[in-house]
Amino acid sequence: MPEPAKKTVSAFSKKPKTQEAEVGSSVAFEAETEKTDAKVKWQCNSKDIASGNKYSITADGNKHSLTIRDISLEDANVYAVIAGGSKVRFELRVISKPEAPAEAPAGGQDDVKADPASGPPPAAPTQGETSAPTQDAHPAEEAHPPDTRQDLTGLFTEKPQSGEVTVGENFTFVAKVNAESLLKKPSVKWFKGKWMDLASKCGKHLQLKETYDRNTKVYTFEMHIIAAKANFAGGYRCEVSSKDKFDSCNFDLTVHEARAPEGLDIRAAFRRTSTDGKEDSGELDFSALLKKRESIKPVHASTDPDLDVWSILSHAPPSEYEKIAFQYGITDLRGLLKRLKKMKKEEKKSEAFLKKLDPAYQVLKGHKIKLAVEVANENVEVKWLKNGQEIQKSGSKYIFESVGNMRYLTINHCSLADDAAYTCVVGDEKCTTELFVKEPPVTIVKNLEDQMVMKGERVELECEVSEEGANVKWEKDGVELTRDESFKYRFKKDGCKHVLIINEATKEDGGHYKVKTNGGESVAELLVQEKELEIYQSIADLTVKAKDQAVFKCEVSDENVRGTWYKNGVEVKPDARTNISHIGRIHKLTIDEVKPEDEGDYTFVPDGHAFNLSAKLNFLEVKIDYVPRQDPPKIHLDCMGRTADSTIIVVAGNKLRLDVPITGDPAPTVIWTKGEKASSVKPEGEENAGHSACWTLKDGEVITEGDGRVHVESTKGHCIFTIEGAERQDEGVYSVVVRNPAGEDTADINVKVVDVPDPPQAPKILSVGEDSCVVQWEPPHFDGGEPIIGYVLERKKLKSYRWMRLNFDPYPETTYEAKRMIEGMTYEMRVYAVNRIGMSHHSPASQPFVPVAPTSEPIGLHVEDISDTSITLKWRAPERIGAAELEGYGVEYCKEGTDEWVPAIQGLTERSSMTIKNLTTGDKLMFRVRAYNMAGPSAPALLAQPVTIREIMQRPKIWLPRNLRQTLIKKVGETVNIMIPFQGKPRPKVIWSKDGEPLDPSVASVRNSEFDSILFIRKTERKHSGQYDLKVQIENVEDTAKVMLQIVDLPGPPEALKIADVWGFNVALEWKPPKDNGNCEISGYTVQKADKKTMEWFTVHDHYRRTHCVVSDLIMGNEYIFRVFSINLVGLSPEPCTTKDSVFIHKSGIDYKSPTYREHDFSEAPKFTHPLVNRSIIAGYNATLSCAVRGIPKPKVTWYKNKMDISNEAKYRMLSKQGILTLEIRKPCPFDGGVYTCKAVNDKGEDVVECKLEVRPQIAKEEKKDANK
Repeated sequence: MPEPAKKTVSAFSKKPKTQEAEVGSSVAFEAETEKTDAKVKWQCNSKDIASGNKYSITADGNKHSLTIRDISLEDANVYAVIAGGSKVRFELRVISKPEAPAEAPAGGQDDVKADPASGPPPAAPTQGETSAPTQDAHPAEEAHPPDTRQDLTGLFTEKPQSGEVTVGENFTFVAKVNAESLLKKPSVKWFKGKWMDLASKCGKHLQLKETYDRNTKVYTFEMHIIAAKANFAGGYRCEVSSKDKFDSCNFDLTVHEARAPEGLDIRAAFRRTSTDGKEDSGELDFSALLKKRESIKPVHASTDPDLDVWSILSHAPPSEYEKIAFQYGITDLRGLLKRLKKMKKEEKKSEAFLKKLDPAYQVLKGHKIKLAVEVANENVEVKWLKNGQEIQKSGSKYIFESVGNMRYLTINHCSLADDAAYTCVVGDEKCTTELFVKEPPVTIVKNLEDQMVMKGERVELECEVSEEGANVKWEKDGVELTRDESFKYRFKKDGCKHVLIINEATKEDGGHYKVKTNGGESVAELLVQEKELEIYQSIADLTVKAKDQAVFKCEVSDENVRGTWYKNGVEVKPDARTNISHIGRIHKLTIDEVKPEDEGDYTFVPDGHAFNLSAKLNFLEVKIDYVPRQDPPKIHLDCMGRTADSTIIVVAGNKLRLDVPITGDPAPTVIWTKGEKASSVKPEGEENAGHSACWTLKDGEVITEGDGRVHVESTKGHCIFTIEGAERQDEGVYSVVVRNPAGEDTADINVKVVDVPDPPQAPKILSVGEDSCVVQWEPPHFDGGEPIIGYVLERKKLKSYRWMRLNFDPYPETTYEAKRMIEGMTYEMRVYAVNRIGMSHHSPASQPFVPVAPTSEPIGLHVEDISDTSITLKWRAPERIGAAELEGYGVEYCKEGTDEWVPAIQGLTERSSMTIKNLTTGDKLMFRVRAYNMAGPSAPALLAQPVTIREIMQRPKIWLPRNLRQTLIKKVGETVNIMIPFQGKPRPKVIWSKDGEPLDPSVASVRNSEFDSILFIRKTERKHSGQYDLKVQIENVEDTAKVMLQIVDLPGPPEALKIADVWGFNVALEWKPPKDNGNCEISGYTVQKADKKTMEWFTVHDHYRRTHCVVSDLIMGNEYIFRVFSINLVGLSPEPCTTKDSVFIHKSGIDYKSPTYREHDFSEAPKFTHPLVNRSIIAGYNATLSCAVRGIPKPKVTWYKNKMDISNEAKYRMLSKQGILTLEIRKPCPFDGGVYTCKAVNDKGEDVVECKLEVRPQIAKEEKKDANK
C-alpha cells in the first residue's frame, strides 16, 4: 500500500474568498499570513499584478489586501495570492447594475396544480452538488405585472405561483416582501412537503437567491430549480417571518415526462431511485411509472394537506404500515421502512459528556448567560468555539470556569454580535447549541402630549423611548405616516427622542396621533384652529385744530394682515396730505394740515375678517374775537360734567393724556386736582373724595407735582395732563381750574380706568362621562370695569406640562361640557375670564379627575334557587367595564305594580350571586341588578317577569358519578371517601344500607347535606366489601343507587408444590392455587430456583399463569430447590411454597463434532492501484519511479524501457515492499529518457502501467553566469 502523503501546512491564516461586485464599484480581497515577514504576490490569470490606477496592493504586518477600482466586465477573472509555497485562487464575479427591480418570473404556462398525493415524497437534491446559474427561467409577461399593492393580506406583496416544467428544464419561483413597514429584515424559508427544509439541499439542481431594491424597499426571494427531475413534482411552501409577523404560501410544481427518444432502454426507465440520492439502487421503481390522471382519483387517497403521514406511521404498529401507505398514496414501501428506521434510531450515548448543552438558549440583550456542560473526566481540557472559531481568553467578555466535572462559559453583556452557534469540544467529541440574543422591548418613557395650534403654525410631537436608535412607527387616526413628496411630515431622531414635525398645520391635520414601538404606544390629540385676529390697540377719536396733524393708529395680532381705510363709507386714497402706512402689526392713517372737510367717521377694515375699527375726527375751529387786554380765562371743552357720555375711558397700563384748550389774557394759572376742587364753587352733588392730588402750573412751569407718573405741561392755548401707565386707582373725577386777574374757569373730566378681569375661582367637576366631563365655576369678583363677555377653558393631562385650549370664542355660560378626552386618563381644568379689554389670568386648576363611563349592564341574570322565604340570583359580569375598576353590584327588588325599589342589602356586593332572605311567601317581586364603578351605576339588568316567592317541588334524583358505576376496588387499610350528589326539593331524606341491611354506624360514617351524601371509611378491612345502597326519598317519591365496594388483600401461598419429572437439564414442577386469593383473582405466579451450595434465589418465570411449568437450562452437577409465589392485584404473597425435595442434575457424555467449511478462494488477477507518473529529472541525480499493485497469488513483476526488459541491467534497481514497486535509476543521463513499463503477471491474469521519463542535461556554472549577465 502507498505511504500516506504528508499534510501540507498553509502559509495563510486567512484566505481571500470569491466575491460578487457591480459594474463601476470597488472590491477588496483580504488575506492574512502566518508570518509577518512573509512575501506576498498577487496574480490575475497567472500574471503578476502591480499597484497602479486599477489595482491597489497594501501590506500591514501579516495583513495583505488587494483593491480593484472601477470594476468592469473584463475584470471577471481568476485571481491568486502566493506566499512561500502556498497559492490560493479566488474569483471576481461582475454583475451589471440593475436598472429596475426584477420582475417576477411567470409561474408557468398553465394553472394546473400537481397533486401531492400522486406518488411518494420525491428525493431532494443532495448537499454535495455544485450550483449552476439559471438560464431557462421564463420571463414575466408584460401584460400582467405583479401586484405590489400594500393592502394584500400578510407580508407577501407577490406570492410564489404554481407552475409546470418538463424534465430537464429550469424553473424559478419568486416571492416578494415589502420591508417598508418592517423593523427588521425578513427571513424566508422554503420547504418541500411539510418537513423538508430546502436550505440544506442547495446544489446542482437547487439554488436560492435574495436581492433587495433600495428604491422600492422590496426584498425579492427566488428559488431556482435546474434540470428538473420527475421526483421534483409535489407541494412546496414558502414561509416569511419578521419579529412578531409571519406569513406562508403553498404552491405546487408539476413535472411533465420528456418525450422518449428512439431506442429507449426500458430497464433504465424502470430503475428505482434510492433514498440516498444515487441514480440506481438496483431495483425496479414501478411506482415512479404510475402516472396519476386528473380525471381519476384514488378512492382511498387522503387529500388533507395538514396530515403528517410520518407522525401517523411513527405511532402505528408495523402491521398497519401497508394499510396506511395505501390510504395516503405511498407505494414505495421499502423506502418508507428505511425512513422509519432512521427516525426511530436512538442517539448514540456520548463517552466524553455526561450532560451536553441544550439545543438552544435565549438571553436578553445586555444580560449575561452561563453555558454549562458536564464531562466524564474531570481533568480533561475543553475548548469553546463560536461559529467554528475558538474563543480566546481576553478581557471580561468571556469567563471560563472548571469546577469538578462541570465546565462553564459565561458571556457578559450580551449583544447582537453574540447571537451565534457555540460549541464545546472535548477531544474528538463536541456538542453544539444556538444562542439567541433577544432585544428587550422598546418602551415609551415620555408620552406624547396633546397640542392645540393655530392654522399655519409648525407642530412638533415629541416622545422619548427607552433605547437609542430604536425604530418607531407614527400613525394618524390609524393610518401609518410616511415621508411624502411634499415633505408634509418630517421625522426627527435624536438619541432616545423621536419627533414628528408638521410644517404649516391645516385643519385636516387635526386628529389623534399615535407612536408605536414593539413594547408600547402613546396617543395624543392635535387640534388646529383658525387664526382669529386680536386687537391689541384700537383707533381712538381725535379732536384736531386747523393746520394740525391727525393720526389714527391701531395694532392687530397678525402682522401679515392688510386692511383698508374708509371715511364715511368711502375708501381713503393716499394723496399729498394723506398717508397710509403698515409696519408690522401697526396700521396708521396720517392726515397733515387738517381742514374742516376732513371731519367725519373713519373706519379700518382688516382684509379677510368680518369686523372693523371706527373712530371720529372732530375739527376744532378756534375763533379769535377782539377782547380787551384783560381777558378772563376760558376752558374750551365739548363735554363737561360727569355724565356717562362725557366719561373718558382708558385701559390700564396705557397713557392717560388730557389735552384741554384754554384762553385768557394774561396767561392763566392752571390747577389740576383729583378728588376735590381747588375753588369754592362745586357742582351739585359733588362730594369730597377723601384723598386728593393737586398739580399747579404758572407761566408754563410746574409749581407742584404729586406723583412721578404724572406730567403736566402747558403750551400756547393748551394745558396737557398726562399719566404714564394708568392704574385702577387713577380712576375718578379730574378738575381743571384756570385763573388770572380777570377771573377763573373750571371744568370736570370724569376718567374711568378699565382692566382685564380678575381670574375666576377654581372650577368644580360636576360629572364625568366616558370621554367628557361637566365643569362649573363662579364669575370673578372684579370684572375689570367692563362686563364679562365670556370664558376660555383649558385642560391638560395630570403628568403633562402643556395646557390645551378647549374654545377660542368666549363661552358666555359658567357651565361647560368638555369632550374628546381619553377614558382612564387623569385631567385638570382651568378657566380664564374675558371682557372687552382682554383675558384675565388663569384660575387655579381643578381637582384631578378621570373621565370614565358607567359599565354596561350585568348579563345572564337568572333565578338559581327559590324557597318559601328566600331566592338566589346569579348573573355574570358586564361585557364592558371600562377604564375604572368595578366597585360591586347593587341588587334591588320591588313588588309587582309598584315603582318602589328596595335594596336587598346595604352597600354593594362583589360576588356575582346573592341569596335574598326574609321574603314574604306568595309575593310577586321584580328583581334588578346594577353594576357600580367610579362613574356611578350602570343600566339595570331585569328579570323578564315577576317571580312568585314559593318553593317549587323537585323530584329526587341521584347523580351517580361515572367512576362509581363499576366496582370500586380498595386495598386493606386504605381510606374510602365516596361523595354522591343528588337533587330534590324540599330537602330529601337520605338512607344508606349494606347488603340489604341498614348501615351500621360502626362500619362507616355518613354525612348528608342538601345536595350530596358522603360515605366515609377511615381504615378498610375485608369485611367492608359488599353492596352499598343509597335511597333518596321525598314523601312517596324516591330514587336509588348502588355502589359495589371490593376490599382486596395479598394472597396466600400456593399449595402442594412438587417435582413432577426430571430429564436432562430440565425439571417439571406442579402446584395448586392458594386457599386465600386475597378477595380478587390470582393473576399469576412467580417461580424461583436456588443452588443448594449458595442458596441464592433466581426468578425463572414471572407472572406465570398456569399451575405447572418446566424449568430449563439447569447446570449439570448442581443440586436445586424451587419455590413459588402467588400474585394478585395487590402483589406477591407474603410467603412462598417451597419444594420439600431437591433435584440433582447428573452429568451426561457429549461428543462435539466440529463443522466443516468450504475453503474460500481469495485469488485475484493483478491490478495496479497507483499508476506510474510522468516525470522530468536532471541528469546526474538518482531518480525513482513508483507504483502500487495488488494480486493473489503474489504477481511476478517485470520492468521495461522502451519495451526492452531491463531486469538484469546493473544501472537499475528494482524494489518491492508490501505491494509498492520502485524502480531506482542511478545517475541517469539523457540516454536514459524514454517510456518505462511495469508488468505484473500471476495465474489469474496480468496488468501493465507505463510512464514517460525526461532527462534534462545539467547547466554548466559558466553558462549560468553568462545567462545572469
